[in-house]
Amino acid sequence: MNKTITYSVLITVIVLLLVNFFHHDKPLNLSQYELKQKFASKPMPSVDHTQFEILKQDFKTPQDVTEACLTCHNQRHEEIMHSSHWNWERVAYVEGKGISKLGKKNVLNNFCIGASTNEQACAKCHIGFGMTHNTFDFNNARNVDCMVCHDKSEEYIKGASMAGYPDRSVNLMKVAQSVGRPDKINCGACHFYSGGGNNVKHGDLEEALLSCDRNVDVHMASNGINMDCVDCHSADKHQIKGKLYSVSSTDVDRLRCEDCHTTKPHLDDVLNRHFSKVSCQTCHIPIYAKDNSTKMAWRWSEAGRLDENGNPYHEEDSLGNHTYLSIKGEFEWANNVEPEYKWFNGNAQHYALGDTVTSVPVQINKLLGAADDIHSKIYPVKVHRGDQIYDPNTKLLIQPKVYAESKGDSAYWQDFDWKLAAEAGMNGVGLPFSGEFEFIETEMYWPINHMVSPSDKALSCEECHVRENGRLAALNDFYLPGRDKNDWIDLLGSLLLWSSLTGVFIHGLARLINGYKRNELESK
Repeated sequence: MNKTITYSVLITVIVLLLVNFFHHDKPLNLSQYELKQKFASKPMPSVDHTQFEILKQDFKTPQDVTEACLTCHNQRHEEIMHSSHWNWERVAYVEGKGISKLGKKNVLNNFCIGASTNEQACAKCHIGFGMTHNTFDFNNARNVDCMVCHDKSEEYIKGASMAGYPDRSVNLMKVAQSVGRPDKINCGACHFYSGGGNNVKHGDLEEALLSCDRNVDVHMASNGINMDCVDCHSADKHQIKGKLYSVSSTDVDRLRCEDCHTTKPHLDDVLNRHFSKVSCQTCHIPIYAKDNSTKMAWRWSEAGRLDENGNPYHEEDSLGNHTYLSIKGEFEWANNVEPEYKWFNGNAQHYALGDTVTSVPVQINKLLGAADDIHSKIYPVKVHRGDQIYDPNTKLLIQPKVYAESKGDSAYWQDFDWKLAAEAGMNGVGLPFSGEFEFIETEMYWPINHMVSPSDKALSCEECHVRENGRLAALNDFYLPGRDKNDWIDLLGSLLLWSSLTGVFIHGLARLINGYKRNELESK
């Protein structure tokens, strides 16, 4: 009995010693730890706006609030009025076009197609008041909406199809006294719901980020660092760092992971070497649309079907996503989506009003890059596919008029007449319409930058470096170890292997012969 206990204790001690000897704690990544410390505390407001007499009034119009703001924050309106959030365009050099203006004013998409001629509805996501077709004064500082970005009461909301004016239920005095540093909801009110609903466009930007866990996004998680959008998308004179690839053509003023994480964020040198050709997002965002579905396809050609009473109708899937709307057509949705992957160098080409269609499917925003481009990296993207109205004679994508308050104004969402909507829309943007139309296939690319997963859920090596069905199977313009065969590399590898085995064999044989000879000599 005593021997049994002794042996048991001895075995236990040996096992514990072996575990202690072979176990190594993962070293602390100090750079990551320092970043967590940096964003652990939130900036505290230094001003109490409830104490300002000028804000203690019954504001008659939202413009009156703007004027009150400018009494202290003078000249801020000048900064706003030079921003793309205000102008809906940027001036940049575009390959093949020279110095051009691109933005929501003239770049089309394959969701609601474009803002032109539909401003009164689209202005819900403009930082101004009173944007109706051909009537908005971009030079009037009174039209600047300070509240939409700086409201902290969470009660400010733009009215539906009200040309950018706040909903009539908003208490302007309360909002004016509750302003401060933008929160997630200030940015998300537009960027989460662009395209007509939550997570419709981006796939990685949605209302779940307002209160999520680390599995959804390590940066914005409520049980993590709980970062706000402006922690990364900081501003200098109201010029927000970072751009939407849907409307930005040049690799300027982008926001990059290495701005915080450096170009060598890992303790593993092999992983760090991937940085030269693989974006951080590729490995660290293995899926998107983690909580709510995102729209993957939109077919305008199916719009216009009415019920038996001649009224528009809608259909939904089991998750409540619209799969059909009479005014918009058919949709496809997905969640927990694996991205597609593209070479991207930060530059893009866009289809702007008046551009001639030269290939099908039309790439609404072509991401530029290639494997042999030193500035290109592999990026994860959402690809939104669909069809939209097109003039086969002029070879132009059509900007239709879709919104009007009532029937009889040529708007498709009211009259369900594509010819009238096309004629009114193209006349509104000063482009020709032949009177004929059809529908053409289009694609639009949305690089995935949010919904970063915890490190233990990042892509494994085997998900890319595998012979078949790997993540990068569609990118076949470069050599990927473990996936691709190359006759010369395989031959060299075989020669090295057989040379090594031959060397081991010769070395062993030589030792045997020498040993035999030594024994012969000793025996004599």
